[in-house]
This record gives sequence, C-alpha cells and structure tokens, in this order.
Amino acid sequence: MLVLQLLDILLMVLGTGALIYQVVYILVALLAKPRVFPEAAKDQRFAVLVSARNEENVLPHLIASLRANDYPQNLIDIWVVADNCTDNTAQVVENLGEHVVERFDSEHIGKGYALTFLLNKMMALGQASQYDAFFVFDADNFVEPNYFTEMNKVFQAGFPVVTSFRTASNFDQNWVSSGSGIWWLREMRFVNSSRMILGNSAQVGGTGFMFSQAVMRMNDGWRFHLLTEDAEFGLNCVLNGIRIGYCNSAILYDEQPVRFSQSWQQRLRWSVGYLQVWRYYAGALVEHMVRERDLSALDFSLFLAPFTAMWFLRIIIGYVFAALGFITVSSQNQVLINWIIGLVGGMLLMMALAVLCCILERDKIQASNKELLGYCLSFPVYFMSLVPISILALISKPQWKPIAHQGRQIVTASNSESEEA
Repeated sequence: MLVLQLLDILLMVLGTGALIYQVVYILVALLAKPRVFPEAAKDQRFAVLVSARNEENVLPHLIASLRANDYPQNLIDIWVVADNCTDNTAQVVENLGEHVVERFDSEHIGKGYALTFLLNKMMALGQASQYDAFFVFDADNFVEPNYFTEMNKVFQAGFPVVTSFRTASNFDQNWVSSGSGIWWLREMRFVNSSRMILGNSAQVGGTGFMFSQAVMRMNDGWRFHLLTEDAEFGLNCVLNGIRIGYCNSAILYDEQPVRFSQSWQQRLRWSVGYLQVWRYYAGALVEHMVRERDLSALDFSLFLAPFTAMWFLRIIIGYVFAALGFITVSSQNQVLINWIIGLVGGMLLMMALAVLCCILERDKIQASNKELLGYCLSFPVYFMSLVPISILALISKPQWKPIAHQGRQIVTASNSESEEA
C-alpha cells in the first residue's frame, strides 16, 4: 500500500504541476503580446547545415527558399551532408553551387550522427571557425523571405541558441498532416511564445533552429545522438545555463507525414527518444532545478516526464498487488476509471486548444474553413493515439528511418519569387 500511495502522490504532484504550467502558458499567450526584438546591430555570417538522405527532389526547393531570403547572401553558406544516399542528392547540391560532403556509415544511423560528421568535416577543413552561428534545417523545409533577418535579431539580443516558428507546409493535405500541424501550432502559440514572455528557455524542435559558434565549440561540434537529438541538445543547453530564444516572426514550413502509419512510427521514435533523455538526464535536471532555482529546468522536467507511461505502470502494479491480495480489485478499478476520465478531459482540453490555435493563427494555415472544422474534429483521434504510442515506447526499440517527402509547398513570397526567376 505504501508503494502505491507514494506513486499516487508523485503522479498527483507532477500532473497538477503540469496542468498548472499549461494553464499559465495559455493565459500568458492570450493576455500578453509576443516578445518583439530590436533591429540587429550588424549582419552575422551563418552556415546552414542540412542532413539529407535521398532528398534530390526536395532539396532544390529548400535551397531556392534560402537563397531568396532578404539577408545578405554572401553571409550565408549552405552545407549539406548526403547521408547514406543512393540517389543523386550530392550531385544536385553540387550543381546548385553549394557545399556537400558524402557520408556512408551503416552502423551509426540518424540525423545526430550526420550532423556530427558534417561539423567534424568543416572543422577539419578549417571552415567552421569563420561562422558566427549555425542553422539546422531538414531537406523538406522552406522559409519566409525575412527568416534570417528575424532570427538574427533574437541572436544578437543575447540568445546563443534560437528556434523559429514551425508550421506544416501540407496542413490541408489530410487529417494526419493537419494533426501534426495543429500540434506544432499549439507548441508555438501556447508554449514557446509564453516561455519567452516569462523568461524561460524555449524548446528546439528538430529543425529550424540556430546555435552560436561558442555553443558549437562547447560541444566540440555536435555530440547528441539519441533518437530525439533535439531534446537532448535543448536539455544540455539548460544544464549549462545557455538560454534558448524563440523567434515568433521567423516562419519555417515543414512537411508532415500524411499516412497514419508514418506518423505512428515517427511519434513512437520520439516517445522512445524522450524516455532515453529522461533516463539519462532526469537526475541532473532536477538537481539543476533545485540548485539554480531555474524555471527552465522545471519546465523541461514537466515537458519530458513520461506521464502516460508512469500512469500505465501504476495501474499494472496496482492490479498485481490486487491479484496478490494486498488490496481490493475494486479500488484499482476506480484508479483505472479516474485515469480514463483524465484522458477524456485531456482530449477535450486539447480539442479546445486546437480550435483556439486555428482561430488565433488562421493567417498561417492553408486550409478552407470547412476543412479546418473537420481537422479540429479529427484532432482528438490524432491526440489520443499518443496513449498507446507512449505505452509501446516502454518496450519498443525503433530505429531512425527516413520519411519520403513529396516536396509539397504552399505559396510564400520566397518560393513564388524563385519560381518566377
């Protein structure tokens, strides 16, 4: 009984803390204006890092988008690592006049290893030291024309690491891509924006972020290789007192999976990756939170805590104890019912947030009102699928696998100009 009581107390404290934090973030996002940064004092020199595996069809769109930016083009160099490619990715990049290095390693698979290889190569060539900061993009991304100018404002405002506004380029394709799109809208509007207003660090999301030369040197290039290397990188920044900024005005478009099986595997990999990060860093994160009284550490603790998995294990342990005769089955049935009620409440909250996000960020969504209504109604299915995914993550060992991209774009000022050219 004592074990179960302690677990219940722990889950109640963590769950209440996470709920309060979310409510505070929502209120801050609704009542306060996003943080605005002054014009940058000077233009910095940037390197764009792209890990690409068989991306010959979509890379030209990304490169055209970057080259259509209003930032001085002589201060932007694009470096692509063609990672275990079997197509003409390397040749396509070379034909476009950009830097490309090829990597062939069937043992160390994943974006983290590819970025390590690329930065190590740049340092060996003596090229890395000439840049003030490094951007990380995926091959299927494209950006608005003022992207680098806006990111540079936040960078020069004193943030060594900066992440941007991320939204789906194929939001209106189907209910799966819109589910991811709504999820990212919520992260941007009700999490990262509020973090900046409150003075906490933002969370990088795998693509569309930058880090300074000093951060690169501190990490001796790139040394993050878990399945969620972005979460590991962000956590490392918090533990080292490095503030992560968020730029609401720098918009990045990212292609989302359109098949549910692809989305399932992607989110399963992320869930396993978050469990890895929690296992390796939870102790250090809690210690840092207590010692430094760092709200960013508290934020990341609540963000990474595997609530669903913890509740599932609590219920399993409860029924095991009931089978051994230590407690009654009826008491554990009530715990299960309470958990289900909590899940339904969470689903309703997320559905309300989905509607609110779509209203507040309507100008960033490429979909008709009718489609948007349907996507909001289908979002609970997307959201609730995270429950079995989080449970399966306890026993799964997924490997990094590339997702085939269609190169689908929406019309922005940058890609329309590139097409006319």
